[in-house]
Amino acid sequence: FARRVTEAGGTVVVEPMDVMDQGRMAIAKDPTGGQFGLWQARRHIGAEVVNEPGALVRNDLVTPDAETARRFYSEVFGFTLDRNEDLPDFDFTFLRRPDGKEIGGIFGDPGASRSLWATTFEVLGTDEVVERARAAGGTATDPEDMVYGRIANLTDPFGVEFSVITRAENVTT
Repeated sequence: FARRVTEAGGTVVVEPMDVMDQGRMAIAKDPTGGQFGLWQARRHIGAEVVNEPGALVRNDLVTPDAETARRFYSEVFGFTLDRNEDLPDFDFTFLRRPDGKEIGGIFGDPGASRSLWATTFEVLGTDEVVERARAAGGTATDPEDMVYGRIANLTDPFGVEFSVITRAENVTT
C-alpha cells in the first residue's frame, strides 16, 4: 500500500517496517495533508472491539479539499464512496470497503485550517463523560443532539481532540 500512496499523490512519512512479530506499519499523508497509519497484521490484528460503548465508533477525515481526499482513498484502498443522505446540508461521504462495510468518512469543510482525522468513541452517557472529562482537566463542548445520537467534542489535558457519542438508540434524555 505504501507504493499506492505515492502513486496516488500521497507521501510516505515513515517507511514500512516490522513491529517485532506483531505486524508491519507505515505512516503516510494523503495529498490534502491528512496523516494516517497503515497496519499489516501478524500476531496483533488491531481493534477487536468496535461499535459498542467504550470502544471506537469511527474515524473521519475533516478536510478543506474533500474531492481530492475522496479520489485518493478510493484509488489507494479501493473504497467506494457514498454520500451521506442523512446529513444533506453537509459534504459528508462514507468510505466503504469493496464488501460494503463502512470504515469511516470524509467531511468536507472549506473552513478547516488543515486536514486531520477525527476519532469518535461510543459511550453510554455523553453528558456524564463530558462532566468526568472536565473534572479530570480536559475541556469539552456542551453535548448536542444530532441525527445519530448525543455528541460532544473533548480535548484531553495534553491537547488531543476526539469526540464521544451516545447513539440515538441509547440516549435516555
